[in-house]
Amino acid sequence: MADYGTTTHRPSSSSSNSPTPQDVESKNPSKKITYTLTLSFPFNFPSTPESAAVRIVRNLEKFGLYYAILIWTALFISLVPKRKDSVIFLVSTTEVAFLYFLLLRACPNSAILHRIIDKRLVFFVLFVITVVLMVLTHAVVHLFVVLAATTPVVLVHAALSKMEDVIVKQADRGEMAHLLQGKLGDDDSHRQSEDMV
Repeated sequence: MADYGTTTHRPSSSSSNSPTPQDVESKNPSKKITYTLTLSFPFNFPSTPESAAVRIVRNLEKFGLYYAILIWTALFISLVPKRKDSVIFLVSTTEVAFLYFLLLRACPNSAILHRIIDKRLVFFVLFVITVVLMVLTHAVVHLFVVLAATTPVVLVHAALSKMEDVIVKQADRGEMAHLLQGKLGDDDSHRQSEDMV
């Protein structure tokens, strides 16, 4: 009764009990697998002013949302102590931008939202509305101080950042490469590696 539900497997006479050479090599403690680790620093100085300008334009397109969040956060922090009405207007324009993004997500096949109305135009209009509201609430000094403080930081980061140069090599594809694939924009090389397999 103690053996109920268990099965016993007996080795067949046709299989050999001698280990394969691969098993011996894998159990050999003197043979160690070596891994190479390369660290990539995501910043460097551009070689020419032209390459710096190209890198700034490319990074402004790539990190534009993060730069806008940085500037918005600095403006929000500077307005909180004294200009509460300006904070309300700033939050309201932020909500309009958020609703616009939700509308873009909700209607991915809309020709009007994606082809006719450019996102840059919408954000420029929202920026102009924000500036007008800051002028009307006498907070334009805060806006210009924040822009003067954050614009150099944004330009230095955009000039020095080389994140587009970081790619996953075909031979070194590991577990983390598959996790980071969407973040690094390496979709084409992944498709090519699948075609080879």
